[in-house]
Amino acid sequence: MKLFQKKKIPRADPELFQAEREVDVPLNLPLLAEPFEKELFDRLRYAVPIIDAAIMKIIRLTGGFRLVSSDEQFQEQLERFCINVPVGLQSKSIGCFSDTFLDNLLTYGSAVGEIVIDEQQQCIAGLWNGNISDTVITSGSAPFERQYAVRNMDGSLKKISHPERILFSSLTGGYSLLRGLPALSGILLRIYQCIGQNFDRAGNIRYAVTYKPKENGDFAYSKERAMQIAKEWADGMNSSKYGHVKDFVAVGDIDIKVIGADNQLFDTNVPVRQILEQIVSKLSIPPFLLGLSWSTTERMSSQQADILTSELEYYRRLITPILCEIGDSYLCSVGADAVCSVEWENINLQDEESLAEARLKNAQAAEIEARLKNNEN
Repeated sequence: MKLFQKKKIPRADPELFQAEREVDVPLNLPLLAEPFEKELFDRLRYAVPIIDAAIMKIIRLTGGFRLVSSDEQFQEQLERFCINVPVGLQSKSIGCFSDTFLDNLLTYGSAVGEIVIDEQQQCIAGLWNGNISDTVITSGSAPFERQYAVRNMDGSLKKISHPERILFSSLTGGYSLLRGLPALSGILLRIYQCIGQNFDRAGNIRYAVTYKPKENGDFAYSKERAMQIAKEWADGMNSSKYGHVKDFVAVGDIDIKVIGADNQLFDTNVPVRQILEQIVSKLSIPPFLLGLSWSTTERMSSQQADILTSELEYYRRLITPILCEIGDSYLCSVGADAVCSVEWENINLQDEESLAEARLKNAQAAEIEARLKNNEN
């Protein structure tokens, strides 16, 4: 019997799993997003890069945050937990969990996560981002109590034994930010497909070399001369690949034309811009942040930035309760009788400048008031 044998610690496994699905390159977007929303929105972000770029911009512009404990003696432990907490199998820190959670929230309209508990150590083992399409939410016995279940591969439901560890949030109505974009994106993809086909047909220049034999006996050798002309023309064209320029010299009536030169490609700037305007208005991102150089005035750009700020504040309000719940769970696990709050960073440098200017004016006003009070005394 080994007295000093190492004790095996049971592994803390999450109950929510997220699996990647294969995405086909051909994209046929249906008009309705109800049956397969998750797969549809994944393919939508895959096929239209501007939508994926807008969502990633929103996540980055939401900014960083800091969890603050009401009891200062646990603040250092809380900050260490926020930096080192494992998130899934690939990342660490509560910021990574927040970014993935917000990404799912914007894409699918709802997001779910889990606080994984180590039953042996009675502490938080890590955080897990779940798959919202495999999660079923029902009401419990109380009016505002939620019950969670996970859908298995065979369609059966497995009830989650600890619903208090589940983190859930949704946008207004539970609808995705991309709702309404599949139809417009389908039109946009068809336009781009037609542009590619037109360039395949007319963009790669091809030549029609026509030899017209004369009446005085050239018809007998027309086939040999046509083959010789074709050989020399092909040799001249292929030589240009290696930087050699060869002139084509021939005797007789030879006509050379560019195939498709009379047909002009359609101007797609207007329809593409109209569709992109609808997409940008839905995503609430200023066009200049997505590389769209549309002519806008400085006043209009300022208004767009203000609208974006209000949108980011809305997303912060959705994420704040989730972060507070994680922080409160950690403080409770370490035996602290404290609560957690979230301090968000300012969204942009304009806010920093406005706050600095306001603090300067307040300090000047306080100095003037103090000077007047001293003069009165």
